[in-house]
Amino acid sequence: MRIVKVNEDSIADILNDLLKRSPNHYEGYEEQVNAIVNDVKARGDEAVFEYTEKFDGTKLTADTVLVTEAEIEEAYEKVEPKLLDVIKKAIVNIRDFHQKQKQNSWFDTQENGVLLGQKVTPLARCGVYVPGGKAVYPSSVLMNIVPAHVAGVKEIIMVTPPGRDGKVNPNTLVAAKEAGAQRVYKVGGAQAIAALAFGTETIPKVDKIVGPGNIYVALAKKAVYGNVSIDSIAGPSEILVLADDSANPRYVAADLLSQAEHDEMASAILVTTSETLAKQVSEEVDGFLKKLSRTEIMQKSLDSFGYILIAKDLKEAVDVANSIASEHLEIMTENPFDVMTRIENAGAIFIGQYSCEPLGDYFAGPNHVLPTNGTARFFSPLSVDDFIKKSSVIYYSREALEPVHRDIETFAEQEELTAHANSIKVRFENE
Repeated sequence: MRIVKVNEDSIADILNDLLKRSPNHYEGYEEQVNAIVNDVKARGDEAVFEYTEKFDGTKLTADTVLVTEAEIEEAYEKVEPKLLDVIKKAIVNIRDFHQKQKQNSWFDTQENGVLLGQKVTPLARCGVYVPGGKAVYPSSVLMNIVPAHVAGVKEIIMVTPPGRDGKVNPNTLVAAKEAGAQRVYKVGGAQAIAALAFGTETIPKVDKIVGPGNIYVALAKKAVYGNVSIDSIAGPSEILVLADDSANPRYVAADLLSQAEHDEMASAILVTTSETLAKQVSEEVDGFLKKLSRTEIMQKSLDSFGYILIAKDLKEAVDVANSIASEHLEIMTENPFDVMTRIENAGAIFIGQYSCEPLGDYFAGPNHVLPTNGTARFFSPLSVDDFIKKSSVIYYSREALEPVHRDIETFAEQEELTAHANSIKVRFENE
């Protein structure tokens, strides 16, 4: 891996390189995606089935697009019992973590006849997108469905592209059933996002769409935003390891590669105060690349978006981490909890030598759907909050409104909104 000393120019160059991975730079695909979205909006099922045959190589009809109970039973027969056991354990952890995020409605009453509050209501119907093809991620199924279930969403619909045999991967199906999806449709790509956003003859319109996907899915979510809510437009995965000379170079190298294997566009960065560790990690990475699968993907990821950055001290290292605002941040320092308190921008923070990123991906409980491309500066991980809406509640009695009505009228008149002022005045016009 390339080793670079931290300075203003090097960080500016790196941030510029990382931004090239952003979905905001996918303009070349937008015209094609928008055409698909508009076609599905206009022609519904007919367009969805045409695109499914074109892109996924399988013919669907209104009778075969919905996964049947028989198909789910068949999936259970094909899934390894050990994987099913792990899925069930992971669901317990994910559910327990997200239960703590639940919010309740609240109301505050005052003696003068005022009641103010906030009413929390789950969304009625949500759509979860799950990638298919070569990449099968039952963990993403759990991370998107469980918080919706905890939030109280009445209907959770999953869409995922079918294989050429017209079936959904059994691991994906079993994860969906265990997590609580009510319906699964064999549709993927931009056409699936459009179907969820606008509804078709067989696929109902939803209130929100969540879940990861490729460039076409990301741009389709961007195109339908406003007709429905979305979670985010996620970019490629990324990891930043912040380490000093107490870190184990073999652990650091392994963790960097755990993200580099996702995608040629994935980013893996080490920020360290130790030149010795930097060299050791680079050597360990080279060693792992000779033994692991997906070597070509990892090498391209590291060549394009992999860095080992040497900071003069821990403060500079923390500043770099906050500037990059990585999706995953691992802290391997002598006092990792102290460093954690100084981190302001990160999707998920992993503390210590044994809290590696895959722990969060699969099992610990916190959500692994995280902000990417520096958006951890202002976005949060997927949570129960993403599946609720809040309504303000206001009640004033006549006795409460009377002493303040002229204040409100004054405010409205200053804004030249006389109908606003009149709405208050008519309630006291006989006095």
